[in-house]
Parts: sequence; C-alpha cells; structure tokens
Amino acid sequence: MPLFIVPFYASLLAALYIFLSLRVIRMRRRERVAVGDGNNLRLRRAIRVHANFAEYVPLALILLAFVEMQRSPALLVHGLCLSLVIGRAIHAYGVSQEKENYRLREAGMALTFFTIISSSLLLLRAFF
Repeated sequence: MPLFIVPFYASLLAALYIFLSLRVIRMRRRERVAVGDGNNLRLRRAIRVHANFAEYVPLALILLAFVEMQRSPALLVHGLCLSLVIGRAIHAYGVSQEKENYRLREAGMALTFFTIISSSLLLLRAFF
C-alpha cells in the first residue's frame, strides 16, 4: 500500500533537520570548534536541539507510517503528523534560546510524546 500523507510530513521534517544541521555547522565554523561544543553555550544548545530531533523523529515517522498503512482515517494521520511537526519546531525554537522558554520546550516534547504514544496505541489496538 503506497503512503501519501506521512511522506509529505517526513519531507517537511527533513527540511527542518537540514536547517538544524546547517545551523550547527555555521556555529562550529564561526566559533572554530571542530568537535564537541568548545564550552560554548549557544553551540551546545544547537547541538542538543539537532540531536534531540534525530533521537525522536525517526521512531515517530515509522509509527506514523504504520498508522497510515493500517488505513487509519486521513484526518487522524494528518493530525498526528502535524502534532509532530509543530512539536519539533516549537521545541527547537524554545531550546535554542539563550534564555530558554521552558513552556515551549515542554509543549514541544508533549506534542512529540502525544504523537508517539497515540500512534503506538493505535497500532496496538489492531491486536485486540
């Protein structure tokens, strides 16, 4: 069964991932730090935002693809995908600030967890 919804959102998330990657690269060049964070708080935050994205998004996309493969309603799949995209974007923005806005960080993680947990429950439902 071909997927139509999740690949669209995966491409948006890929663009955000590239943006976060390029931001780290630019900061590394500007600060002349090849490895690690050079004890630079801004670079450390950028690295963690990028890494956190890489830690959560692949699993979420796999689960979302499985949800779509189970022929879940399109509106549901779009809602879960949007939750992930918005969650990752506001998390990245919130954590990137020198004076971190914990509300944005928490909201971003809540939306990410909501997507992963909801997708998991939808997939488990198929077995019961």
